[in-house]
Amino acid sequence: MTLTGKKIGIFIESDFYDPEIWYYRFRFAEEGADVHFFTRLWGQQSITFTGHEFRTPFECRESFEGMDDDTLRGYSAIIVPAGMVSDRLRYTEDVTRIPPATEFLARAFAEKHIIKGIICHGMWLVAPSPELVRGRRVVVHNNLIGDARNMGAEYVNEDVVVDGDLVTGRSGGHCHLFAHRIIDMLKDGGN
Repeated sequence: MTLTGKKIGIFIESDFYDPEIWYYRFRFAEEGADVHFFTRLWGQQSITFTGHEFRTPFECRESFEGMDDDTLRGYSAIIVPAGMVSDRLRYTEDVTRIPPATEFLARAFAEKHIIKGIICHGMWLVAPSPELVRGRRVVVHNNLIGDARNMGAEYVNEDVVVDGDLVTGRSGGHCHLFAHRIIDMLKDGGN
């Protein structure tokens, strides 16, 4: 168990890509990581989301909202998955403010020891704060290449791209390559 003592946080919402989320749940745990899925709970104890492909139910009991900086610093990686998760999480009640999930992600970006993993349409969560990826090498789903370039990122035509503490993946179908890269980075000395 090479990731014992490492915490990995993964955003979750409805319309997640079922095979990707289940892969993370089991693969990271298989390496000994402490895996946490979090979302906006909207004042509830838990929310059960459903996947896009198979409508698989997934119960979430953790929220990123209210997470203090010390708790955030305890994570080794924060992952924004594929599917519609990021689109749903970039909702904000106040259109003059950055969405809470994007604010949380920006806080993670400020912690260089935390690996930030963004795959496929996950880059949508960055759109309200493009400075997070401006000038950085990324890959996104083919449908988002223009979006990434408009954010000032440098698109790279590879399945997985590493730019320092940022790991990006092309699509949910590449989640195994993406996860393995994150695992390798954590084994090689990431928090």
